[in-house]
Amino acid sequence: MAISLKSTAAGLFQLKNHNTHSPSRFPSFKPLVSTKRFTPMAALATSQTLGISETFSKLKNQGKSHRIVLAGILARKVSLVKGIDLRGHRLASCSILCPKVAFIPYITAGDPDLSTTAEALKVLDSCGSDIIELGVPYSDPLADGPVIQAAATRSLARGTNLNAILSMLKEVAPQLSCPIALFAYYNPILKRGVEKFMSTIRDVGIQGLVVPDVPLEETELLSREALKNKIELVMLTTPTTPTDRMKAIVEAAEGFVYLVSSVGVTGARASVSDRVQTLLAEIKEVTTKPVAVGFGISKPEHVKQVAGWGADGVIVGSAMVKVLGEAKSPDEGLKALETFTKSLKSVLP
Repeated sequence: MAISLKSTAAGLFQLKNHNTHSPSRFPSFKPLVSTKRFTPMAALATSQTLGISETFSKLKNQGKSHRIVLAGILARKVSLVKGIDLRGHRLASCSILCPKVAFIPYITAGDPDLSTTAEALKVLDSCGSDIIELGVPYSDPLADGPVIQAAATRSLARGTNLNAILSMLKEVAPQLSCPIALFAYYNPILKRGVEKFMSTIRDVGIQGLVVPDVPLEETELLSREALKNKIELVMLTTPTTPTDRMKAIVEAAEGFVYLVSSVGVTGARASVSDRVQTLLAEIKEVTTKPVAVGFGISKPEHVKQVAGWGADGVIVGSAMVKVLGEAKSPDEGLKALETFTKSLKSVLP
């Protein structure tokens, strides 16, 4: 069911106080992860997983150089920028560096179950995901559309809770070559205590955090504890965020700036609004921090389009959740997830 939402300072939505499920009601996670299917990338590595910011820096440096042919006045303008004097030539060629664009998939923890989530993280990593967003299921997910709401409901019904998710991550995160950012609502964080929450997710290998329902004015404690624990706190800005507020959000953001592509909740859309291109340009005028676009991106053509508009990262959520969580069996879901991920990743530079 679609929910009408009012944009707030740092993120999207105003905080609402609702009861959450008590952790004591749910069983602990028991690892059932097969080691036959995938070779843990970290087992082949000699260094720690990169952080969120470091991942974007690496992708920027790995960009490919492309030679392009320019004509007339355009050739003269670009050649001057590049420091190559080609004025007087009707045609000119020069090399431009096209940075790699980060692919950032999102899945809901515990849907269809935590063992499958553990395998899915490995699948996404093995397919070349640059950062993985892992959603913590919540009983009142204001930012999420029907697909992710349903996934959260299924997950909670199976007994998934934060303790079980953290137990799973403690085992799986060290095996991955890409960083994980948790997508968590504020109430569960407050219930545990911000200080304890941050230190706990640090200890299990989490590198970043997205909290969609906390306003910028209320992020001081989150930001301080995130910094203390070397967790990068990602901030969100929307199409309706005023320019001055957007600048403040961008200034406070760590890791990357999360640009919400449309007004409303998460969920697949037929197309991505052209407004995103303008929003990207406006954000990039005030910061050099990477900007990733999410909400409504569900097809390879969406991914390619947003990357072409200048996004540093592309986030795909509901479509990933649907492929994995609504499959006939966990094994079929994992196979479909792998195929879908490769199709999205393949269109990125």
